[in-house]
Amino acid sequence: MSATARPHPADNGWFTSSYSNNGNQCVEVRFTENAVQIRDSKFRRTQATAPQPVITVPIPVWMAFLAALRTTTPHPTLIATTTPDGSTTLHHNRVTLHFTAPEWTAFLSGVHADEFACA
Repeated sequence: MSATARPHPADNGWFTSSYSNNGNQCVEVRFTENAVQIRDSKFRRTQATAPQPVITVPIPVWMAFLAALRTTTPHPTLIATTTPDGSTTLHHNRVTLHFTAPEWTAFLSGVHADEFACA
């Protein structure tokens, strides 16, 4: 585990999997009162002037998505499409996020370790 990984939320609430090896390239998650937000940490570094895309889903959708990932079952509205090279696109409504294979693998490891379950 890297010292930059955040298994618990930072002051701003965003956190990554403890399996992430770099705090600047990973799936970031934040819990709000009634929803879960997902973003790509590398976007902040590469496109600082554009608004950062964030996927926001209700907590029940997030929990169903995590269950779907654990069983490799597609989720009907939060759609993860993985290519043969392991990179993954996450799409919900009109927002799309792109993750590299190492980013998505670290996220999935965190999912299987219950790091992203809502309390």
